Amino acid sequence: MQTPLELEFQGMPGTPQIQDAIEKHVAELEQRWSRITACRVVVKGPGERHRQGGLYEVHVRLALPDGREVNVDRTPPADRRHADLTFAIDDAFKHARRQLQDQIRRVQGQVKHHEGSSTATVVRIDPSGEFGFLETGDGREVYFHRNSVLDDGFSGLKIGAHVTFAEEAGEKGPQATTVKLLGKHGLRT
Repeated sequence: MQTPLELEFQGMPGTPQIQDAIEKHVAELEQRWSRITACRVVVKGPGERHRQGGLYEVHVRLALPDGREVNVDRTPPADRRHADLTFAIDDAFKHARRQLQDQIRRVQGQVKHHEGSSTATVVRIDPSGEFGFLETGDGREVYFHRNSVLDDGFSGLKIGAHVTFAEEAGEKGPQATTVKLLGKHGLRT
C-alpha cells in the first residue's frame, strides 16, 4: 500500500491480538491485488442501542487506483453472530475480498457486458430454405442463415414472424448470429 493501514477502535480498546488479526486480513488482500493504495478499518464495540445492542460493527474501506474503492459496512441487525468480534472481522473481510475480486475483474475487462437483443420481423426466406432476411425497427435488412436460428426453429419461421436477434458485421453487410422466434405477445418461445 502507498499509505499505512488506518485502524480505529470506537467504544472499545484495541488489543494487539485484534490488530494482528486485522493486519493479517489486509496482508491477504494485498497478496490478491498489490495495487491497493490505502486501507481504513473501523471497529465499533457493541453498544446498548435498541436494534443492534451487543453487536460489533466492522467497516473496511480499500482505496484502489483510478478512484475505485471497496466499501464494506458489516453489521446485519438480525445476525447475532456479530456479537463475536472474530466472526465480525472475518465476515467483513470476506465481503471485502469478494468486492475486491469484482473490482479486479472490471479493471481487467473480464466482466461480460450483455447487449440488449434487438427485435425484427422476417421479411424474406430464400426458396432454397438456407437463409433469409429480417427487417429491423429502423427499416434495415439483416441477413441470417438457417444455422443461426436457435432450437432448430428455422422450419417454423414464416414471413411476418417476430424474432429477437444478435447482430454482427458480415462479409456483405449486417448479419444475425443468433435468431430466436418470439411467441404470442412478443414472448420468447
